[in-house]
Amino acid sequence: MRAVAWLGGACFVAALATGAWYFGVVFATPAPGHGWRPLAMLWNVLAFTLFAAHHSVMARTRAKAWIGTVVPPVLERSIYVWVASLLFIALCLSWQRVPGVLYTATGATAWALGAMQVTGVVFTLAGARVLDGLELAGIRQVLGPPRPADIRIVWPFTVVRHPIYLGWALIVFGASPMTVDRLVWALVSTGYLVIAMPWEERSLSAAAGPAYSAYCRRVRWRMVPGLY
Repeated sequence: MRAVAWLGGACFVAALATGAWYFGVVFATPAPGHGWRPLAMLWNVLAFTLFAAHHSVMARTRAKAWIGTVVPPVLERSIYVWVASLLFIALCLSWQRVPGVLYTATGATAWALGAMQVTGVVFTLAGARVLDGLELAGIRQVLGPPRPADIRIVWPFTVVRHPIYLGWALIVFGASPMTVDRLVWALVSTGYLVIAMPWEERSLSAAAGPAYSAYCRRVRWRMVPGLY
């Protein structure tokens, strides 16, 4: 079971690296040709929707319980990570390139966008550190008894309730040059996060009980302070 979990963690890291490579390097250069290629964009949206559907549905309480009847309960998270990671890699590899560049920032604007992305990285890493990266990757579960569900109200969870999602948005929308590929990726992925957050919070409320409701009252904003 430990081998399955650690290999799943490696697959998780590989998926993150693949996504970073495609967004940061591949999508930075516009695809050759002209036109918006609506069929390519439709495929990209559908492929991301498939990944997002698994990411949301299989993270729900009933789905977790079902997985726990098929594999040992301590591997439930690892199996989820395995499937999600492979789907994400497949999404990147099957992405249909779309030509075009919306803008390339220079001067002060480029510095501002760079600062925006650095802030996003800080929020993402700080949020992952609080949540425990090994637990997110499905490894902690096979190393010992599960930790009780608790709410740790520390930075950056004092700013918004989902700082990792805020970090993601800052990273993808702070990119320059903003190619059409990057814009589609940013819009679809962030749109999915906005839609999925209420579902995720219902699961968190079911797991943590009144403590999560109290946390929501204390930290008002889900993702963007003053907006959402």
